[in-house]
Amino acid sequence: MANYSEPSSSISFTSPSHISNGSNGYNISSSSITEARSNLEIISLNKLSSNLGKLLIESDSNYSDAVVMVEGSHVCIHRCILAARSKFFCDLFEGSKDCGEKDGKIKYKMSEILPFGNVGYDAFLVFLNYLYTGKMKSAPLEVSNCVHEGCPHDACRPAIVFAVELMYASVIFQVPELVSLFQRRLLNFVDKALVEDMIPILLVAFHCELTHILTQCVHRVARSDLDDVSLEKELPVEVSRDVKSLRYKSQDENKPVSVKSEEQALREKRIKQIHKALDSDDVELVKLLLTESNITLDEANALHYAVSYCDQKIVKEVLGLDLADVNRRNSRGYTVLHIAAMRKEPSIIVSLLSKQASVLEMTRDGQSAVGICKRLTRPKDYNMKTEHGQEANKDRLCIDLLEREIMRNSMGGDVPVSSSAIADDLQMKLLHLENRVAFARLLFPTEAKLAMEIANANTTSGTKGPSGNLIEMDLNDTPSMQNKRLVSKIEALSKTVEMGRRFFPHCSEVLDKFMLDDFPDLVYLENGTPEEQIIKRTRFIELKEDVQRAFTKDKATKDKAKLPSILTHGIKNRTRKYS
Repeated sequence: MANYSEPSSSISFTSPSHISNGSNGYNISSSSITEARSNLEIISLNKLSSNLGKLLIESDSNYSDAVVMVEGSHVCIHRCILAARSKFFCDLFEGSKDCGEKDGKIKYKMSEILPFGNVGYDAFLVFLNYLYTGKMKSAPLEVSNCVHEGCPHDACRPAIVFAVELMYASVIFQVPELVSLFQRRLLNFVDKALVEDMIPILLVAFHCELTHILTQCVHRVARSDLDDVSLEKELPVEVSRDVKSLRYKSQDENKPVSVKSEEQALREKRIKQIHKALDSDDVELVKLLLTESNITLDEANALHYAVSYCDQKIVKEVLGLDLADVNRRNSRGYTVLHIAAMRKEPSIIVSLLSKQASVLEMTRDGQSAVGICKRLTRPKDYNMKTEHGQEANKDRLCIDLLEREIMRNSMGGDVPVSSSAIADDLQMKLLHLENRVAFARLLFPTEAKLAMEIANANTTSGTKGPSGNLIEMDLNDTPSMQNKRLVSKIEALSKTVEMGRRFFPHCSEVLDKFMLDDFPDLVYLENGTPEEQIIKRTRFIELKEDVQRAFTKDKATKDKAKLPSILTHGIKNRTRKYS
């Protein structure tokens, strides 16, 4: 883990060495008195520092007069301290008459204070601690480490981003001693980090005019295999131009510079047109460009580009063309799934896996898609809990999806599907599927949403609760047309269930058991005679115990394929309600 504490100064606490007898006892030399005073000052400053630090952590004695909103949380500050320590805050507070108030305190928003860059909640607290106490705290592990078990955490993305945020705070809030400290920290990352992880360092150096760091970053990028498309999309124009210039100059002087043929120039122009069409969300134009030229989606690395920079809807449309190899590698050796792992968007990962993207492919430096995802994820984000019925944690969901696919591949196929007592009648079958999807959306909202998106079942998934039959019949339709309409809905919902069983097997196992044994009795616990209600509540408690045993069993398999905790929360809440 990167430690941001500076080595403490070497201070000697020695006893007075010059003591002589005087007429009235002892005579202490002047040098000893000076040393004693110095030691007393150090002790007093340490005590003052500790007392001021308590203002940040003790809510019972909060005498703050302002609030800064950071990442949805409020941080109480004392304007007198910040104004004395930073000219930026002094100027800010002088012109803050128009700011809003929160509980009688002036309120500021971090997003409005910063002219560029980002300073997160945890980085801001570390920065404030320095302003209050004069001491630099170590970076919290949960935000400066990643969740990859084999990572030394000396140059992973969370460590870099945390240092970058502190550099932004140091520069913008005008604390020069911290600027000097974090310049050294960031320079240590430049040669260790992967080139894509180094981009945040380059950006903070560019925006904060840190010339030395910027020069080192530009030379590092110029030596790397980062392609021109990435240079143009991710770097400022001036920096991209400097990198290309360095690459051109580094060519062997004895080697004649090759001149692009007219055909090569036209080919590059067509590829850029395809990329621009993707930027414009115009897949029809992409199809037209492919028709008019002899360039394929693979030659243009169009799927890599879409996964990196386009909306997830466009990614799905490009995949739907079935013209691209989902396991193709770009010039840097990354498959499309590797790029999706860097983006950490669950719906894109599921879309690729459903198109048979290989989760086992490795990069040139030995990273898998799940390894890439873990190196980008902070423990704080991975372990963030969500309440029952809320959106699931995307960072954890991406990793779980990839790990489940690895497990599925190691098992040699799909997880066996449990049987259901479903009537052959089409309407009864549709009713069963609609109820099953409805409960999936209730218990596992994010997982169900992803499965429905991949199955194109959104138009048939408006079920809001149990027995929410969405069958819409036109009385003028012939029986064959009605059956055709039912079959279409059944196919979409069946595909949703299939996607759920593939990507979320434990969620599906719980739903299968619930639908087979307990639906609809346990849905309406308050119905029936008192004796029947007692029987239903008893069975509901048994179901809760079954789920808890499943949790224990899953934990024994290294936390892979763990049942989502939101199910337990849901069962506890409902059991409490009807007990």
